Amino acid sequence: MAVHDLINRIRERLDELNRSERKVADVILADPSAATGMSIAALAQASLVSEPTVNRFCRNFDAKGFPDFKIKLAQSLAGGTPYVSRSVEQNDDAEAYGDKILGATVAALDDARRALDPKRIERAVDYLSQAKQICFFGLGASGPVAADAQHKFFRFNLPVMAYEDVLMQRMVAAACHTGDVIVIISYTGRTRELVDIAKLARGNGAAVLGITAPNSPLARECTEVLEVLAPEDTDIYMPMTSRMIHLALIDVLATGVTLRRGEDFQHHLKKIKDSLKDTRFPLES
Repeated sequence: MAVHDLINRIRERLDELNRSERKVADVILADPSAATGMSIAALAQASLVSEPTVNRFCRNFDAKGFPDFKIKLAQSLAGGTPYVSRSVEQNDDAEAYGDKILGATVAALDDARRALDPKRIERAVDYLSQAKQICFFGLGASGPVAADAQHKFFRFNLPVMAYEDVLMQRMVAAACHTGDVIVIISYTGRTRELVDIAKLARGNGAAVLGITAPNSPLARECTEVLEVLAPEDTDIYMPMTSRMIHLALIDVLATGVTLRRGEDFQHHLKKIKDSLKDTRFPLES
């Protein structure tokens, strides 16, 4: 296990911990930096548990004891920006909730960067580079991400469309053929209609790329999956950090296709960019 994954592992295994160990985890996740400076007695007191419970918690995460766990925790903090579960409170002012939201977004993007699988990116770029046409599907908050993808990919001299209506998505999936690529964007991967649409598209010969949660029903129906693990509950809260990760992954894929096209393709992209010059006021000196 890479040490910088420790905080993620604690967060992912919360449901596996017993009630006492969960209390220890909650204190650590609330402020990991402060936890690295605590004694075992202080952490036990803050968690309202016994010292043996703290030691048992630490051994659950491959540490020999609390001192060893603190070293791993400090290394985890040094290896990247942790996502700290800091919920916005009713009495937070603009400075507080602004810092929490932007901090969580930066941390989530950093987690996504470290979890990026280059081999999966390359395979996805392979499909997109060879596509006869590309369709981006997104529902709800994923709809604008699909629209952004269309804005990026139309530059590649092939038919590209984005669809946010589930009936249109179903009809497009029914009409697709071998060589077509459908990219389905879904944070949860549990939307029944999208899972059905993925099955339908693959049954008609299309390649289906998913930007979605790992091991989700949608992921299991896709030809290739770019997995997204964002620490937010979109069943309760409006999507924020997950949407930013999805947008960033679209940029990664668009860049991969651009590089795959080679230097000769840069002239085409420049021509599109130059077409906008007359629409803008010149920069003021």
